[in-house]
Amino acid sequence: MGLFDRLRGDGNPRVAFIGIDGVPYSLLADNRDRFPTFDALAKEGTAAEISSIVPPESSACWPALTTGVNPGETGVYGFQDREIGTYETYVPMGREVQATRLWNRVTDANRNATVFNVPVTFPPQRDIQRMVSGFLSPGLEKAAFPDDVRQQLESLDYRIDVNPKLGHEADKTAFIEDAHETLDARFEAFRHYLEEDDWDLFFGVFMTTDRVNHFLFKDYEQDGEYHDEFLEFYEKLDDCIGQIRDLLPDDVTLVVASDHGFTSLEYEVHFNEWLRQEGWLSFDTDSPQELADIADETRAYSFIPGRFYLNLEGREPRGSVAEADYDEVRDELRAMLESLEGPDGNPVVERVVDKETAFRGEHDAIAPDLVAIPTNGFDFKSGFKADNEVFDVGPRNGMHSFDDTTLIIDDPDAEIEDADLYDIAPTLLGLMDVDFKRSAFDGASLV
Repeated sequence: MGLFDRLRGDGNPRVAFIGIDGVPYSLLADNRDRFPTFDALAKEGTAAEISSIVPPESSACWPALTTGVNPGETGVYGFQDREIGTYETYVPMGREVQATRLWNRVTDANRNATVFNVPVTFPPQRDIQRMVSGFLSPGLEKAAFPDDVRQQLESLDYRIDVNPKLGHEADKTAFIEDAHETLDARFEAFRHYLEEDDWDLFFGVFMTTDRVNHFLFKDYEQDGEYHDEFLEFYEKLDDCIGQIRDLLPDDVTLVVASDHGFTSLEYEVHFNEWLRQEGWLSFDTDSPQELADIADETRAYSFIPGRFYLNLEGREPRGSVAEADYDEVRDELRAMLESLEGPDGNPVVERVVDKETAFRGEHDAIAPDLVAIPTNGFDFKSGFKADNEVFDVGPRNGMHSFDDTTLIIDDPDAEIEDADLYDIAPTLLGLMDVDFKRSAFDGASLV
């Protein structure tokens, strides 16, 4: 317990949330002997697999996790979204998140929040005690608030993200070294500000786990060249979580969670090329580069991961699908997706989710009409460059999954059953005794 906490004595319970981006629960459960901290948390607290969201992409998942509502309310559906009424696209940043963040509810209750490295939070909010933006930030200089935080992090060689280009090399040695250095610096930053002890909510994310999974997960699952290095990285993560747990005061509950699961990747699926080959998508140019080049006869196009939009009259500038035909055309596309087989003869799509089922809220105008959830092994891409192959293999060997998401609460009285990502925000508020309306969330408190 720090000096500030001893002097404050306000008696309010506090929460330290540690995000482990993309860590599947099965990885932790299947290696309890190698991960003593995660094993202790599961035995002494509450731990279980939960579901992610549709679609299970980090740019959509973290806004949903930190607000407790679906993309129809957050307004963020993925790494790339489209403008209403045009074919123009943009990369959603923090200001595009339209729903109330968890930490704003905390500060509205006159409590302090420290927020580190959460994806889709750039630029950092200046109404928070301290914030360092995560994934999509251009660099530390503009990502840290206030200035003394930036100066402290620079002294630790803190970096926003690992260098993913190193993972594209056949020899992963430099990538693995960079991942360790990124994790080390992140942990030192977390430890420093956790020990400041002037926060009520500490919310920090390790995103390097997602990067390691993208490039090494098949090595882990299929005993590949870097199997041992993969597990050694996670042993270090386990030790970091253990040290964090040990330094937390008694009035703090530790919560650890991922935003989606992970599995091995066998094929990338370039859906816009598939639509082109099936006669559903065509371009006005010989060398299509942009969504804006789609031709009038286009019936549908796709965004990652597995988001499908009909080229609807009255919604798209050059819509070709009449509103009266919407249901029929969408059903036809759904049936095509459900019957699609990969090169190995296995189904590519596990299930297809309708817009009305997955999304609801004031910002559903840019929601996809269908979202395809992949069968494990098929990573859904889009591509507007007329790729030569529908099925291809890239430098990554791991992919996101909807299931196998992790949630751990260092409280034996928590109940994690049929939970999903939307339950996390109200759970953290419940642990902190911060009042909220149940109707403000798509999820519910688990404590």
